[in-house]
Amino acid sequence: MPSRPAPESPETFLAICEDILQTLPSAMRDAASRVAIMVHDFAQPDILADFGMTDPYELTGLYMGVAMIHESVTHPSPDAPMIFLYRLPIIAEWQERGDVPLDALVAHVFIHELAHHFGWSDEEIDAILDDA
Repeated sequence: MPSRPAPESPETFLAICEDILQTLPSAMRDAASRVAIMVHDFAQPDILADFGMTDPYELTGLYMGVAMIHESVTHPSPDAPMIFLYRLPIIAEWQERGDVPLDALVAHVFIHELAHHFGWSDEEIDAILDDA
């Protein structure tokens, strides 16, 4: 019998994201299908430095790309959009909090980063998540 990946494995993180994508309305799902999802243990030091961070546990996710609201037919983005999930900081937050399932926390970080792809600001995302 094949073994299942550990709940903290990169494969599990990706599977959670794929499950979320399937629940999106079709127009959003189509737009989100262009986004590559990467799971890394930590953000690279230069990424942390760009945000003025020194502790690699501070950053749980990152969207890199041009938000859809800024793309156009005449000015397409040269690079594919990407979402990075930083596995060890997410796991550390999950363990520290102890009040939320790991898959819910992974989903929260993923949805937050995906919202940046759609052009929403951190403030708009926080307001939406607070209302939910």
